[in-house]
Amino acid sequence: MLQEGYYLAAIMEAKGMSPHVLKQIVDEMGSAAAVWEQTNECAFAGNKRLRSAVAALKREKPNLPESIAESCERFGIAVTTIYDEDYPPILKEIFSPPMTLFYRGELWPHIQRVAMVGSRKASMYGKRVAEDISEQLARAGVTVVSGAARGIDTSSHIGAMKAGRTVAVLGCGLDIAYPPENRDLIDEIAERGAVISEYPPGTRPLAPFFPARNRIISGLSVGTIVVEAAKHSGSLITAELALSDGRDVFAVPGSIYSPTSVGCNHLIRQGAKLVETADDVLEEYSLAPAKPERQMKRGHRSTAAVQEADEAPASISLTKEEKTVYDLIEYDTPQTVDEIIFRLHGTGEASNISFILLQMALKGVIVEDENHAYIKVRNV
Repeated sequence: MLQEGYYLAAIMEAKGMSPHVLKQIVDEMGSAAAVWEQTNECAFAGNKRLRSAVAALKREKPNLPESIAESCERFGIAVTTIYDEDYPPILKEIFSPPMTLFYRGELWPHIQRVAMVGSRKASMYGKRVAEDISEQLARAGVTVVSGAARGIDTSSHIGAMKAGRTVAVLGCGLDIAYPPENRDLIDEIAERGAVISEYPPGTRPLAPFFPARNRIISGLSVGTIVVEAAKHSGSLITAELALSDGRDVFAVPGSIYSPTSVGCNHLIRQGAKLVETADDVLEEYSLAPAKPERQMKRGHRSTAAVQEADEAPASISLTKEEKTVYDLIEYDTPQTVDEIIFRLHGTGEASNISFILLQMALKGVIVEDENHAYIKVRNV
């Protein structure tokens, strides 16, 4: 006999089916297997259209539950259902919780989790903040939940894996890496946390699946931190879902001139708690503050910016020329070489700027972003 999860996932593929309605039908029939095998005998909560949809699905894919089971075995994917003990209890509290969770890694249903979300087109400032705060949360024993997307999600997972555990919730099947460039990151999260989806293997990453995915990110978490978000951002949808489920919302402030800070600044005006460090979140839940000391790295994947900053020596000395340039570079606004040269006008350092910037980068006090602009990452 197949696990219930495979039948639940199969029935969810019927046109018009929702987790909320499916639970009513399964509760009525006693099991998902009974619903699949005895479709014509189910009341389907009085919905004849849904009964027809499931019957049509069975005719088209009569062995769908078995096919899902085989795919899970092939890709090393486990499944749990809302009726199982290892299903996270906090997720059951939201409206329309997923009936099934496919996962790689370890679920750990009762641990404390905080979600961190933000813009896919994140600034260097946003990425750095996400890595720092998620690392601090993980060091304090909190699991960081995000969506493995580009930008803030990626930085959140990377930061958390420096000191602890993280969970990625995908909007596609777990046999598909999305975005593709995060394949290695997703594999590492599965080894050191969990990768989760309500969709069975083979499900492509279609646009409607991501808002649905967001309810799981916030639903697994006691609170959601928004790091950067534009005016009409998916991250704001996640924040709204968190609020509707009675969860806390936090926001990191940003520049009033940055379009990716509009959403966060709006959330703060609406009453979201302003976050500067992880301690602003930890104190809400009476958790111990993050330990300040560094832990030894354990082979985690990291960005060059964080790696250079972390591995820099405890005491750094700059030459007079480097100090002049350092004082002109900011923490949150990347500056190109041309901009730095313009600001250096009259100091006599511009002719040697490329060498000076290289030496400062090697010392770990600045980093170069993908646009060849520079920001500070360390005080001296």
